[in-house]
Amino acid sequence: MTKADLVERVTAAMARTAGPTISKKDCARVVDSFLEAIKDALHEQRNIEVRGFGTFKIRQRKTRMARNPRTGSPVEVSARPVPVFKPSKELRALVAGVDISELHDSDLHDYEHEHESIAE
Repeated sequence: MTKADLVERVTAAMARTAGPTISKKDCARVVDSFLEAIKDALHEQRNIEVRGFGTFKIRQRKTRMARNPRTGSPVEVSARPVPVFKPSKELRALVAGVDISELHDSDLHDYEHEHESIAE
């Protein structure tokens, strides 16, 4: 889904619930403002929690050794902050197609461990 698709869906949802009170152009401004607010907060090293959806966080990546793809020689990659997204229990249940009561804390631990290695 692209940002244009998102704007289209939000505009359609607004029209269904509140009538055609918002134009696509105005809706695009709202979506852009929302995304900018998230980027600004992450830039300021602040977490953003959207209940029922998830949390955008900054995680500190450790210094690690990598390889130069051209030469194969080892290169040290310095520590740095990276943005991560941690989905809420409700979102994980929705995506998995299960009832929220079927999710266990161990599922969350497995998810975090699986995605932590990707972020580092």
